[in-house]
Amino acid sequence: MSQASITSLFIPSGKSYPLQHSHYAQASSSKTTHTRKRSEAEDAPPADSTPLKRPRISASSRLQSAAPLAERLRPRLLEEFVGQPHLTEPGSLLRSHLDRGATGSIIFWGPPGCGKTTLARLLAKRTDAVFKELSATDSGIADVRAVVEEAKSLLALTGRRTILFLDEVHRFNKAQQDIFLPFLEAGHLQLIGATTENPSFRLTSALLSRCRVFILERLSDADITKIVTQAVQRVYEDDPVKLPSPLPTPSPNDPHASDADDSFSDVPSSQPDFDEPLTLPEPTSTQGTTTSATDPFAAYPQFTPKVLSTIVALSTGDARTALSLVELVISTPKDSDEAKLLAALRRSVATAYDRGGDSHYDMISALHKSVRGSQGSAALYWLARMLTAGEDPLYIARRMVVCASEDIGLADNHALPLAMSTYQACQVIGMPECRINLAHLVSYLSEAPKSTRAYAGYNRAEEAAKLDPSIPVPLAIRNAPTGLMKELGYARGYRYNPDYAHPVTNDYMPIQFRGDEFLRKEGDMSGKIWDEEALREWEFRENGGQNWSGRPATDGRDGSDTAESTH
Repeated sequence: MSQASITSLFIPSGKSYPLQHSHYAQASSSKTTHTRKRSEAEDAPPADSTPLKRPRISASSRLQSAAPLAERLRPRLLEEFVGQPHLTEPGSLLRSHLDRGATGSIIFWGPPGCGKTTLARLLAKRTDAVFKELSATDSGIADVRAVVEEAKSLLALTGRRTILFLDEVHRFNKAQQDIFLPFLEAGHLQLIGATTENPSFRLTSALLSRCRVFILERLSDADITKIVTQAVQRVYEDDPVKLPSPLPTPSPNDPHASDADDSFSDVPSSQPDFDEPLTLPEPTSTQGTTTSATDPFAAYPQFTPKVLSTIVALSTGDARTALSLVELVISTPKDSDEAKLLAALRRSVATAYDRGGDSHYDMISALHKSVRGSQGSAALYWLARMLTAGEDPLYIARRMVVCASEDIGLADNHALPLAMSTYQACQVIGMPECRINLAHLVSYLSEAPKSTRAYAGYNRAEEAAKLDPSIPVPLAIRNAPTGLMKELGYARGYRYNPDYAHPVTNDYMPIQFRGDEFLRKEGDMSGKIWDEEALREWEFRENGGQNWSGRPATDGRDGSDTAESTH
C-alpha cells in the first residue's frame, strides 16, 4: 500500500491535516503560480509599450519654477551679462581684478534692476569662491558671525575664500557695519555689498576705506531691448506654446515630462555691450502650430512692436521690471486687444520715486538749477515730475522760498513775498489744486532777473566771522542803556544818521576788516568768470545765434576787461 493510502486511513473524511497536507498544497499552489506567470509573460506586450511611471520632481525644481521670471532667467556666465560695459568688458578695472583671481571687498552702488546681485554671483563663480548671500533687511550680527566662522574654517581647511553678498547693505546701522572691519582687515572674508543709496551718506568711512565702490548705471533702452528679446527667446525654447505654470505637474503619459526640472535655467538679466538696439521682429502669419525657430515673437502674437517699446519705456532701465512685464504679456491670451494690454501694463508699474532717496534730492536740485538758469520749461517739467510722483508740495514750496532770496534776491524784491504766499496757499489748499500755485511761482522765479549779491555777500561775511569769533564790537556802535556803560565809552562818538542833513560815517567794522566789502555794488563783476566758449554755446542754443547784448562794446569777442577770462 502506498504512503498516500496509509495516510488517508488516519485522516477523517472532509478534514485536512494541518501540517503535511498544507505542505503539499503550498507546493502545488507554487507550481501553479509559476506556470501562470510564465503564461502571462509570454502573452505580455513588448517592454516599450509599458506605461511610464510619474517622474519625480525635486524640491529645488519646484522652488525654481515658483520663482518670478526675472529670477529664473539670470545669466550663468559673465559673458551673458548685459550692460555695464565699464565693469564687465575686457580691460576694465573689475575685469582685470577677476583675471588675476581676486576682487577684494566691493560695494555695488546702482539703481534697482541694474544687475548688482547677478554680478556678485557671477564674480563668486568666476573666482571659485564660496558664495553666501544675506539681506540686511532680515539679517543681523549673529547671521554675519555665523558666515564668518564658517568662512574661517573653510579657508583654514581648503584654502577657498568666501564671498558674502549683503543686499541692501545700507540698512545696517553703524554698529552693525563695524562687525565687518576686523574680518575684512584679516582677509577672512570678502564682502560684496549692494545698495541703491549713496554710500557716502549711508556707509561708515571705516567700511568704505576697506572696500572699492563700483557704480552701476541704469540700463539703457538698448540693454533692456536685448534682455527682453533674449528672455522671449528662452521662454519660447522651453515651451513654444505658452509660459509654463509656476508649479509643474507633468502628465504620467508624457515621455518628456522629466525635462521639467530643466525649465527656465537662465537668461541674461542685466548686461555684454552691443552697438545697435535689437528690434522686435514683425509677427508673421503661420499655418497650423508650426512656428519659426528664429522668430520667437511669432509664437506670441500679442507681443507686438508697440508692446515691446512700452515695456522698454516703463521699465526705466530696470531689468527686473522689464522681465516681470514680459511674464505678464506672455501669460495673456494671444488674441488680446493691444490697447487694453498696453493700458494694463501701464497700470501695473508703480512710479519709481523714493521721497527719502537720491531721486528726491536729484529732482529738487534739477528744479532749483532750472529756475536759476531761467529755464521755465525745464523747471515746470521737474515740478510736474515731483508732484505726479507724490512729492510733498510744501517741501517744494520751502525750497522755492530759499531760491527767491538766493538766486533772485535784490534783483526783484517781489519774489520772496510771492514765494511765501505760495507756501501759505499750499498749506491752505493742498493738492491737487496747489499745483497751480506752485506752477505760478516757479514760472515767475524762472523769468525774474537774478542776483546773488546778498547771498554771496553773506558767504564772504561768514568766512570772515569764522576767522576770529572773539573780535570785540567797536565801542562807538555798542548799546549803552545804562549810565555805567556810557561812562565806559559805549556808543561814544556814534553819529545818529537821521539827525544829519548829509551822509555821515561811523566805525561799523572791526579794525581787522575795515575797508573790506562783503556786499558788492550792483554791476560789480570782480571775481566773475568770462568763458568765451560757454557764452558762444549760450548764444547758439538760447539766443538764436545772436551776440549777447552784454558783450563789451570795445571788443565784441573779448570780455577780459570786465571779468576774469577763461579759455
